[in-house]
Amino acid sequence: MTAALRLLACICGLSAAQAHAQQTAAERVALREAREAALSQIDHTLDEGRLRVCADPNNLPFSNERGEGLENALAELVADALDAEVEYTWHAQRRGFLRQTLNAGLCDVVMGTPALDMLQTTRPYYRSGYVFVSRADRDIDVSSIDDPRLRDLTIGVHLVGDDGANTPPAHALGERGIIDNVVGYTVYGDYRQEAPPARLLDAVVAGEVDIAAVWGPLAGYYARTSEVPLDLAPITDTVDYLPLVFEYSIAIGVRRTDDELRHRLDAVLVEKQDEVEALLERYGVPEI
Repeated sequence: MTAALRLLACICGLSAAQAHAQQTAAERVALREAREAALSQIDHTLDEGRLRVCADPNNLPFSNERGEGLENALAELVADALDAEVEYTWHAQRRGFLRQTLNAGLCDVVMGTPALDMLQTTRPYYRSGYVFVSRADRDIDVSSIDDPRLRDLTIGVHLVGDDGANTPPAHALGERGIIDNVVGYTVYGDYRQEAPPARLLDAVVAGEVDIAAVWGPLAGYYARTSEVPLDLAPITDTVDYLPLVFEYSIAIGVRRTDDELRHRLDAVLVEKQDEVEALLERYGVPEI
């Protein structure tokens, strides 16, 4: 997904049991040693003026290697408050991202994540959800996932893979039997292109689909930067599709044992709350 979008669907990668089964004994020892070494370094990496961040180098509006994303800007804000410099480890957000980065000791923080078993999180710095996006000149005005007009519209959705781990709107539409008029766009996209997940929004602008169900922060940023005016509507009437979740709180993630680092980051988020809100506004994040 987008940083949040990809994290929601696939950042965890294999389950702990699957990952353990597929690793050799030597690999497990090496990984454990790397984690232990990383844990012993956390306090003094900050003391040495380094905030080590793992991020995707091609995932606007969240992060890229030119430092243009929301999470890049947040990392700079947090590092400045801690009298540190941001030090990146770049890694595409694919399956195993956390296992191969944060939990392997290559970095100490991930700047945008929902609550996951593989890490602990700070206080959330925003909460957002999925939205319907359409061209403003189409005047479609759909917000409910139960709207009967969805049966007659071409709907774009993000698809994660062939293992059933697709986005909540894709699953909900399938439960309603809305399948033949749904067009899937891989959330990973073509990594040779800029910001691959944005191809779904490109399809809305180009008229390839009438409407798209998109993670709010991606849609909000795209609407801010699109030359074609776009309408965004938070997706409503989702309670009947539980346990599917359409809204998430997003926070900074650290390793499960890094309590002290989490406390320091929490303090920064409280102290810099106004600046964080200004960043969210600048990037068009639709907050709930």
